[in-house]
Amino acid sequence: MISCACKEPHEKRRIVLTGGPGAGKTAVLEMIRLHFCEHVRVLPEAAGILFGGGFPRGGRIEIQRAAQRAIFHVQRELEAAGDAGEPAIVLCDRGTVDGLAYWTGTDDFWSSVGSSLHQELQRYDLVIHLHSPDLKDGYNRANPLRVESAADAAALDARILQAWERHPRRFIVDQSPSFLTKAARTLEILRTEMPECCRQHVLPLHPGSQA
Repeated sequence: MISCACKEPHEKRRIVLTGGPGAGKTAVLEMIRLHFCEHVRVLPEAAGILFGGGFPRGGRIEIQRAAQRAIFHVQRELEAAGDAGEPAIVLCDRGTVDGLAYWTGTDDFWSSVGSSLHQELQRYDLVIHLHSPDLKDGYNRANPLRVESAADAAALDARILQAWERHPRRFIVDQSPSFLTKAARTLEILRTEMPECCRQHVLPLHPGSQA
């Protein structure tokens, strides 16, 4: 993060960066850490914290549901921690509504976590959805926590898109042959949400460059 001379309190905005597996969230978030000022607080992914720490995944439906309930509550607490201090933007690597796309079985996800879709959508000021690429556009499984095939990723991408469809402010960033084009579009959306005093710190990307 770049230090910022602006010391005035900002009106905090909570923004979600979401999308299917392999959509490029990790790379885009790293660019944001490099190109944006300290008033943009980037939160880690709740699922990555849990699964990276050994929380069981896959297998029986009870395990899958337990994982999604745990992710929901960890996400809530990450956001509570992210709100501390004076951030202008709290940027979430996925949000609580993503759990709806991963929930399995006939039981209601929202009842299981004691909330509702309406309540959770209201927690976020903006949603940016990055589409998963297909095999020809570069889908890969380099991330050791990524277990989905290209077909599974596409199906999840569609379910996540549907889960957030009622949010009043959602931007959808389509797949592009050049990843930097996709990244530049995402960074520009985020830049427009920043306070004017912080926008000057954002370094330009050149979409024509090779990824």
